[in-house]
Amino acid sequence: MMGSSISRNSIMLGLFAIMTTALIAGTYLGTRDMIVEAQRKAQEKALLEIIPGERHDNSMLDDTLIIGPEADGLRLSSSQQIFIARQQEKAVAVILPVTAPDGYSGAIDLIVGINSDGSIAGVRVLTHKETPGLGDKVDLNKSDWILSFNGTSLRNPMPAQWKVKKDKGYFDQFTGATITPRAVTAAIKRSLEYFQANQQSLLAPLQTTPIGEENSDG
Repeated sequence: MMGSSISRNSIMLGLFAIMTTALIAGTYLGTRDMIVEAQRKAQEKALLEIIPGERHDNSMLDDTLIIGPEADGLRLSSSQQIFIARQQEKAVAVILPVTAPDGYSGAIDLIVGINSDGSIAGVRVLTHKETPGLGDKVDLNKSDWILSFNGTSLRNPMPAQWKVKKDKGYFDQFTGATITPRAVTAAIKRSLEYFQANQQSLLAPLQTTPIGEENSDG
């Protein structure tokens, strides 16, 4: 009788595990698309803060280039996306990922919008671990300091001035904090230098004909 009871309990536990797994799987499958869509909308909102919708007629989320740690100057730790904004199929701006590895409390990840003329469209900090009340002022939710880069370029100010004022440069630092704004300023400058060096490929015309079919006779 004891053996029969153990077997019966084992079967019941097995059936319970199967039912629980099926329920979890069903819940995941039922909400997966909603989660993906919510993530997509959040990402699109962040991009539109830098390149507003009236400036382009394409979906930046669907017009991308893949870039990896080998990208000179961007100092990425993994492969990421470059987003391209187009108006009537002509590239008007790009949004580059860039990392400042030398923040006070660790790496600072940013996205930098650069107009086709080489000027900054906008910058946003995505992740950081900077000190609350000091270094966290790189976050737009804490301070408007990051907006001071809007409209700047490697011509205004000149490259030698892409430093904080404490280092005899153009940009303000925070009261009581220099390391964080110094790291962010240098990272943004590197993104501009990357854009300048790769401008032709970043702003290349939209590929409307599948590669390999350009010379097809139909």
